[in-house]
Amino acid sequence: MVFSSHVFLFYFLPLVLLGYYLCPARWRQLLIALVSYVFYGWANPWFVFLMFFSTCIDYLCGQLISGRWTLAPFAADPPAGEGLASARQRKLALVVSIVVNLSLLGVFKYLGFAQTNLNWLLETFGREGVQVFSVVLPVGISFYTFQSMSYSIDLYRGEAKPARDFLDFACYVALFPQLVAGPIVRYRDLAEQLVSREHSARKFAAGVLFFAFGMAKKVLLANPMGQVADAAFGAGSLLWHDAWAGVGAYAFQIYFDFSGYSDMAIGLGLMLGFEFRRNFDLPYISQSITEFWRRWHISLSTWLRDYLYIPLGGNRISPRRTYANLAIVMLLGGLWHGAQWTFVIWGAIHGSLLALERWHDKRPIYSRLPGPLPALITFVIVLITWVFFRAESFGQSIDYVGAMFGVGGSEPAAALVGTLIYQPQFLIVFAACVLIHIFRLDTWDLACTLKPGRMILAAAALSVSIAILFTQAYNPFLYFRF
Repeated sequence: MVFSSHVFLFYFLPLVLLGYYLCPARWRQLLIALVSYVFYGWANPWFVFLMFFSTCIDYLCGQLISGRWTLAPFAADPPAGEGLASARQRKLALVVSIVVNLSLLGVFKYLGFAQTNLNWLLETFGREGVQVFSVVLPVGISFYTFQSMSYSIDLYRGEAKPARDFLDFACYVALFPQLVAGPIVRYRDLAEQLVSREHSARKFAAGVLFFAFGMAKKVLLANPMGQVADAAFGAGSLLWHDAWAGVGAYAFQIYFDFSGYSDMAIGLGLMLGFEFRRNFDLPYISQSITEFWRRWHISLSTWLRDYLYIPLGGNRISPRRTYANLAIVMLLGGLWHGAQWTFVIWGAIHGSLLALERWHDKRPIYSRLPGPLPALITFVIVLITWVFFRAESFGQSIDYVGAMFGVGGSEPAAALVGTLIYQPQFLIVFAACVLIHIFRLDTWDLACTLKPGRMILAAAALSVSIAILFTQAYNPFLYFRF
């Protein structure tokens, strides 16, 4: 189920809100957990069992790490303090949690990728390949496994307290507003809210505003830009300016699609009393790649920093080790997005740029240029990297980048692409996307102060979005495949 569907908007959400505010407070946690499982299992009920299995494993490991439960063979060492488990039990439970979660990702997301590459290697040396098994990718598995795994790691580090009971933890993992596409929420940030959270008319109104503007981003901006991007990337040959227009459209599509989903998730959370952190902060105004990653998908970049970059040594050991750590983190971050070499290359490029900027005192070489030029150059670099993220294959990405710089020539039919992508409605949306960044208009800033004019604008945006939604056949959510 997706937020931009009539089932969610007219049936699921109204019934959930009605039931939530009518039922006694002691039953609300159970209600959220149940409806979240319904939400997640709507497309494929079997996925629910996988998420429930992951939840049980991490809850069990959390109980062992916190010392609430004890494994007798591993309880020989005296505990470090009251209520703490032995060092052996804590380490074993942490390893089990990490191995199980990464194994789930490995089987469901990367098994086919590994088999395909193994076959290529075997065939290169004249060997017979293995049978490639096709495994359906469960929606949102990359998000909830990272989220659930962080609970065990934080407990082991002493940075979080164990869940009050299994229901609280199950509610945290399955919480439907941010379940399938983030933001990645850590248990320590929601622990107190799971026990007790504030409900108010002002908070609910802010939630409506977030949801309305998020829906508008998705339907009014991301979807039209997606049509332009699909036309450009689906063309066999492109003129240079059409290639730049196509990747620019994709940049706006992925930003407004994903940030719109995050806004809707934050809004739904507020309607239920939960407060999530900001996930996007106008990344295309960044003046460096380092700044870009402080503004783009903040919950993922901070997760990778805290659970991968810092444990690898961060920048504490040596400059060379810092560059290597950045490269490793971004390579794995690229692979997290999908089981394709294009994602790995995208991550490698960003890792190299981050290392280069750190070598140059955390600033790009062009940082001293006047006015908006640093931001413009950074945006151009990001556009080039988005080609590898969007392309279906490495070959297509190379051809597309070549077309952007007029390399390789173009066929006469390439001129027809312009008739598809330069239609008036697409040009208007393209201009709106640019102006939003020039004037730094963001949902988070607009929602800080609730004013009548903003609420009227949000209501109008939501109404128009819903009306247009039912006339659009094109309505993908990009991050559902990650």
